[in-house]
Amino acid sequence: MAINQLDQFQGCLMGGAVGDALGYPIEFDLLHEIQHQYGSKGLSHYVLSNGVAQISDDTQMTLFTANALLCAETRTQTHALSEELLQSIMAICYQEWLQTQHETHPIHSNHSVSWLLHIPELFHQRAPGNTCLSAIAQGAKGTIEYPVNQSKGCGGIMRVAPIGLYFSSPEQAGIVSAQNAAMTHGHELGYIPAGILGYCISSLVHQHSTSLLDAIPCAMTWAAHQFPHTTQLQKLNALVGQAIQFSQENHDDTTAISLLGEGWVAEETLAIALYCALKYEHEFERGLFAAVNHDGDSDSTGAVTGNLLGAIHGLSGIPANYLEHLELKTVILTLADDLYHSYLMQSDLHNAGSPTWQKKYQPSI
Repeated sequence: MAINQLDQFQGCLMGGAVGDALGYPIEFDLLHEIQHQYGSKGLSHYVLSNGVAQISDDTQMTLFTANALLCAETRTQTHALSEELLQSIMAICYQEWLQTQHETHPIHSNHSVSWLLHIPELFHQRAPGNTCLSAIAQGAKGTIEYPVNQSKGCGGIMRVAPIGLYFSSPEQAGIVSAQNAAMTHGHELGYIPAGILGYCISSLVHQHSTSLLDAIPCAMTWAAHQFPHTTQLQKLNALVGQAIQFSQENHDDTTAISLLGEGWVAEETLAIALYCALKYEHEFERGLFAAVNHDGDSDSTGAVTGNLLGAIHGLSGIPANYLEHLELKTVILTLADDLYHSYLMQSDLHNAGSPTWQKKYQPSI
């Protein structure tokens, strides 16, 4: 049965949060440690803290990405966002996320852009990446042309799913996602995998006859045209090709994922997520279990796998038990709904914004 786009928007963000929350408690554990604690099959349920399945910095930054997109669109009140405005508001929203990592709630300010600064549950450090912290502290000024560092950590790719949802053109989603990741991660393999993820999510949500298996080669072709001078695309192509191949062969997940990497860097996060989402395209739970039970960055690989499977299945395809205890599920759904409605009314946003919408997304900058 076909699912509607709103369901996909909700599923993509919620699925990412589910994978993130599932993997967060074991992010720094080796597989044998996970199996010792949870059994030979590894972790297959939430580890609750005070009754809550906690999200990590991955979902926190994803929410601020969504908030920035909505602020930028509301401010322009046009279909076409300028790159400069979007980058500026993204940088401000990420700096406000940084406040949640160092300050306490409530923050008394008349000039905040993101309404997320008023959510007390976001004021927790959940193992934020050092590259994100340092780059954002310096203004998140990195660009593809002028990299701020040579990091290829997964802190760029794990936050760009809202961009793939928002832009109906996969090519545009791809380049905006890459530009977003380059704000903090300057290595080619720090931002190109983010572009490929944005491209794939846009394809899944906005081109309804497209499967993930069809979207991936299109995304790789786009990347070759978009970044013709990259020296790293051959390596990325080989890794993505392995992920596709392993997903279609009779490998056990432990072996396949160990060959793809650990997910601490963006190209490995992408490859592991593609493998898990392709192999378990029709099995949301098994896809996430595979994505988090390994030696590496379990919350990021879980989050990106959840973004992909959520876009495929929609919110209606996520088992209810994964929604029951999920931290900030109402906030996540609110931003997914707002992204969807903003996407629908991009060409006439100035006539559609209610006073409530304007209060949330008209930044005072």
